[in-house]
Amino acid sequence: MKRVYAPMVLLLSMLMVSGNSYGQDALPVLEGPYLGQKPPGLIPEAFAPGIISTKGWEYGVVFTPNMKEIYYIRANAVTEKQEFVVFQNKQNRWHEKVVSPRVGQPFIAPDGKTMHLGKRYMERTDTGWSERKNLGALFEDLRIMRLTASSTGTYVFDEVGSEEGDGIIRYSRLVDGKREAPKPLPKEINTGKYNAHPFIAPDESYIIWDGRREGGFGGSDIYISFRTKEGSWGAAVNMGDKINTGAWEAAASVTPDGKYLFFNRNMGSDNYENVDIFWVDAQIIETLRPK
Repeated sequence: MKRVYAPMVLLLSMLMVSGNSYGQDALPVLEGPYLGQKPPGLIPEAFAPGIISTKGWEYGVVFTPNMKEIYYIRANAVTEKQEFVVFQNKQNRWHEKVVSPRVGQPFIAPDGKTMHLGKRYMERTDTGWSERKNLGALFEDLRIMRLTASSTGTYVFDEVGSEEGDGIIRYSRLVDGKREAPKPLPKEINTGKYNAHPFIAPDESYIIWDGRREGGFGGSDIYISFRTKEGSWGAAVNMGDKINTGAWEAAASVTPDGKYLFFNRNMGSDNYENVDIFWVDAQIIETLRPK
């Protein structure tokens, strides 16, 4: 299984214009929320076909809380090198720019003040994002791919693992203002192989992640665990055949407005040359919540 990660190199620096399947000069006028795309229902659809989801490799869409910026990673159609891209909404028009070469898997904290990039992060400043900083010694020895955070500052994150399929999803809370040492989540989540790319709900009511376990549809499936009334994590629930197929599905997250679930799906071969970004109405989560 191809692991979806890359070394974190170079600081986020110069902003430069980039092409996509349209080419920047031919990019259509994009107005309105979500790049002006028609929202999906309970059947997932490719997000922004030909603009973000193309015949190439695209991964990991995240939004700022004000929904004015959309970040993701893609493989440049010419150089094939991975790059970090942003669409920014200015006066109701979306503008595309390449931020830098890939520097990690982005996740923006619920308050919008921090962009997490694995075991590194950047802070929002008056002029943009700061230089990358380290989370600290508690995380330095962990090969984190994706780290997400709740509104109270709880981190939930994965690790690279090996080709044999290991990989543990961990959490770290803020306790009395201090960051606790990371701990593994329970067996409800850490069962099977390739457990990775977690997303914790802002209110910590559920965790979504992907992995392989018995009873799945094949490839990597997306699962969800809901917090029980007692505070523990409930049994893993496969998110079903509308989201999961025989292909690789991974890296799900919910938009800051709570309306849509975004995730990735491999549309190509085992070389992952064509990975698209899908979205679906977040109501699908409620259809899975235990009654």
